Amino acid sequence: GVFADLVCPPGIKPPHHGDPSAVLWLDEIQDAILKANQDTKEALQFSQAIQAVNEAVDSGDAAQTLAALRGPGAGLYGVTSECAQTYQDDLAKIKQEKKKEGDNGSEWVKHWVKGGHNYYYNLQTKEGTWVEPENFIQNNTQLNKEDIQGVVSGVTTAYNREQLWLANETLITKLQARCRGYLVRKGQKERMEFLKSQDPAVTCIQAHWKGCKQRKAFKDRKEYLKDHTAEAVKIQSMVRMHQARKKYKDRLKYFEDHINDVVKIQAFIRANKARDDYKTLISADNPPMGVVRKFVHLLDHSDQDFQEELELMRLREEVVTNIRSNQQLENDLNLMDIKIGLLVKNKITLQEVVSHSKKLTKKNKGQLSDMMMMTKQKGGLKALSKEKRLKLEAYQYLFYLLQTNPTYLAKLIFQMPQNKSTKFMDSVIFTLYNYASNQREEYLLLKLFKTALQEEIKSKVDQMKEIVTGNPTVIKMVVSFHRGARGQNALRQILAPVVKEIMDDKTLNIKTDPVDIYKGWVNQMESQTGEASKLPYDVTPEQAMSHEEVRTRLEASIKNMKTITDKFLSAIIVSVEKIPYGMRFISKVLKDTLHEKFPDATEDELLKIVGNLLYYRYMNPAIVAPDAFDIIEMSAGGQLTTEQRRNLGSVAKMLQHAASNKMFLGDNAHLNPINEYLSTSYQKFRRFFLAACDVPSLEDKFNVDQYSDLVTVTKPVIYISIGEIINTHTLLLDHQDAIAPEHNDPIHELLEDLGEVPTVESLIGENPLPADDPNKELMGKTEVSLTLTNKFDVPGEANAEMDAKTLLLNTKRLIVDVIRFQPGETLTEILDSTASPEQEAEYQRAMQRRAIRDANTPEKMKQVKPVVDDSLTLQGKKDKIKSNLQRLAELGKVHPENRYQDLINDIAKDIRNQRRYRQRRKAELVKLQQTNAALNSKSNFYNVQIDSYNQYIKTCMDNLASKGKLSKKPGDNKAKKSKQVSQKYTAARLHEKGVLISIEDLQPNQFKNAIFEISPSETVGVFDVKAKFMGVHLETLQLEYQDLLQLQYEGVAVMKLFDRATINVNLLIFLLNKKFYGK
Repeated sequence: GVFADLVCPPGIKPPHHGDPSAVLWLDEIQDAILKANQDTKEALQFSQAIQAVNEAVDSGDAAQTLAALRGPGAGLYGVTSECAQTYQDDLAKIKQEKKKEGDNGSEWVKHWVKGGHNYYYNLQTKEGTWVEPENFIQNNTQLNKEDIQGVVSGVTTAYNREQLWLANETLITKLQARCRGYLVRKGQKERMEFLKSQDPAVTCIQAHWKGCKQRKAFKDRKEYLKDHTAEAVKIQSMVRMHQARKKYKDRLKYFEDHINDVVKIQAFIRANKARDDYKTLISADNPPMGVVRKFVHLLDHSDQDFQEELELMRLREEVVTNIRSNQQLENDLNLMDIKIGLLVKNKITLQEVVSHSKKLTKKNKGQLSDMMMMTKQKGGLKALSKEKRLKLEAYQYLFYLLQTNPTYLAKLIFQMPQNKSTKFMDSVIFTLYNYASNQREEYLLLKLFKTALQEEIKSKVDQMKEIVTGNPTVIKMVVSFHRGARGQNALRQILAPVVKEIMDDKTLNIKTDPVDIYKGWVNQMESQTGEASKLPYDVTPEQAMSHEEVRTRLEASIKNMKTITDKFLSAIIVSVEKIPYGMRFISKVLKDTLHEKFPDATEDELLKIVGNLLYYRYMNPAIVAPDAFDIIEMSAGGQLTTEQRRNLGSVAKMLQHAASNKMFLGDNAHLNPINEYLSTSYQKFRRFFLAACDVPSLEDKFNVDQYSDLVTVTKPVIYISIGEIINTHTLLLDHQDAIAPEHNDPIHELLEDLGEVPTVESLIGENPLPADDPNKELMGKTEVSLTLTNKFDVPGEANAEMDAKTLLLNTKRLIVDVIRFQPGETLTEILDSTASPEQEAEYQRAMQRRAIRDANTPEKMKQVKPVVDDSLTLQGKKDKIKSNLQRLAELGKVHPENRYQDLINDIAKDIRNQRRYRQRRKAELVKLQQTNAALNSKSNFYNVQIDSYNQYIKTCMDNLASKGKLSKKPGDNKAKKSKQVSQKYTAARLHEKGVLISIEDLQPNQFKNAIFEISPSETVGVFDVKAKFMGVHLETLQLEYQDLLQLQYEGVAVMKLFDRATINVNLLIFLLNKKFYGK
């Protein structure tokens, strides 16, 4: 069969007979035999190799098995030595599985060999055949090539794969990580999507589960704690005690380490709380009772209050004494100036000068002070005779009415001649108001000035220019007062620096007159060359201005004058707040009253009048003569140089023109270049005048009608001489119908109570003295202190009940006493509740302390109104309050529906005002001390002047003694003779001389029917002027030469005599000099 297959392989169709190509050749047959023999040999070797493998497997030797597997006859591929044991194990395992099926014991195996033939091999004989034996059975326990090759291939492949994995472990790890990561993310995403979709269920399950666990844990813990309650309590108490003790010790230690900080913080908090409460007190419309109760103690008067009030009274008394003393010294010194001037001109004798000098003694001030101390030590009014005390108490009522009602004095001023009204003002009115030494009296004095100024403008001013051209009484009084001791400091603060700068500049020489400049230039050339100038000495202004040097010097002088004027102007316009309130207030009154009377007047016209008051009358004289107004310090006998006065005068003239918006024209045409500067300066002055008039009213400035009697400590007291009392009484009786036309006016009742005018001796209680007795004058200067009282505000419980205001005041006092000792939210709550014994006892102790304090209070410092009865108990006062409130409610003063909150508000206002009063009192003390110091300084200056005058008189006396003369001079007889001669003139003659300008209600052609008689009086420098108009004699008018010089000095050109005749001041002085002094 093998041979057949070789000769004709399977699948090839055998050739047909007759085909020549189908014949086998020998070579082909031989090759087939050889090929068959070879295939048989290879099949036998293959079968033997397979048997060897089975035998090696059965032996269990891996090495033998490996060697069998590698045998060439087997034809196995992929055998690897490293897998020998694995080959052995896997083959043995397959073989065991075959044996499990049972061994059939057959000796034959069949192999599928190369060429596609079955080869049968005998295991026993180890021989094989291509022919299937008879009764052939395949041995079922032998491994064939397919089994062996399958195991080898599988094992080798697994081994190779393992080696491959080992060689690429990093890559594989990374790959696995990527894969796992992807899978995990995918799983997580799927899980999250699942959980998200199941969120309500998950949440519900978790909540139930957690709740269950928590409840179980809580229940278990609760059971545990319940079983150990005693131990837990004990442990907790120990721990808490330890913590509390440690915390306390640490806190205490911290406080001890920061004790200063703690004190500061506590002080800050308390202060802040107090400030908040006080802010509530002053700003709340209805402050709570609790807040008011905290501050009600401020209404009590402490020892410091009494000490300050006593010091205030002492300073007021001293200031008034110093002012009066200095005024007397100043008047005497002015008169002494005149007398020495007359002595030099041989118009009076040296004896007259010596007689007057005896009045100039340093004891003058001391005498006044001693007289006041005498009355003070003996108790004021009680120093006088007992029987006259009722009379002086009546004067107290009178002066209280005069002080508080300005209408009387305002009308009285205009009922007297101008010269008498000035004296009356200086001697009585300023005394009545204590020279405005405190807020109350300054208010009342300014109110008098206001009333008098309005009265004067309405009744006596027909044209606005009369305020400027004339010399209004009230304006003169206001300026005189505010330029005196009270206002001097203001002028010094405003003007002293710039005035001193001008005086210290020795090179400054302002000349604006071309002729003066020309003469100075000529004199300078002659002094430098030593030769007489060829230029004429007397030239006209036009001729002087024709010279280039004069024009150059004038321009330089104008430039300097502008510079200096600018400094003065700057100092003035920034000093609005330094100007005394009284001057600014009167300026406002002047402007408003003039506007009311002259509604068509422009604001510029009104401001020019204000400027005339504020600058020309108030400031200008102090610039022209700073030495006379204490703007600068001058030693006795010292004086300004001519250049200094000319410089100051030039600046004052510039400022005067600027303030009145007056240009340089006519004779002053050479000053035209200054006009533009004057216009600019006027605008600055205009703003200054407007700002000066912008002041609060008297009531707002001084808080009038706000202070209740709860804060009033002292009664008003004035210091006045007996002579001034009598003079005032006389004037009031003479003019009572004019000043009080109504018959039911209170002043008539007071004057009726006083009766006739007493003499000085009768009022003091001394024996009458002759009219010429010098002690009479000294007795009239005896000063007394009057404690002013309102007669028509009668104290007493019966009258107080009828007076709603007094009843309200007393009720407030009672409420203050009650709420201090009994707390409560409202007044009704306090009144309805019962006081405890402790509160009652505290109240009684306080009332005892008050009684002791009142007993030690000086008479003058006791309250004006009597306090309520402090003997009442706390409950008694509450009952009294209830009855008073019922009465006040009927009068409409209080309102029960708001629980009497309006009363609490009034008490809160009293507390605020008490604080303001104390602040003002302190400020007033400082101001009085400064004023007193200035007055003492001025007094010292006057004393030095007295020494210089005494030295001058002593020198005169020595010169006369050396010549053997007593006191006569060649001109004595003539002088004495001239003193006795009166001069009579008709009004027409005086009109021709220019002395008389006009007479009201009298035409010039009637001037011949008016006669004036001028005669010297007994007092040097004083003239008696008598007048007869149309046959009617007028009262005699006293004219002081010194007053005329003062008017001339202040630039007042005209004045009025007898309130009808308008007189030229300069020409009147010229007439008196010519007729009586021979000048």
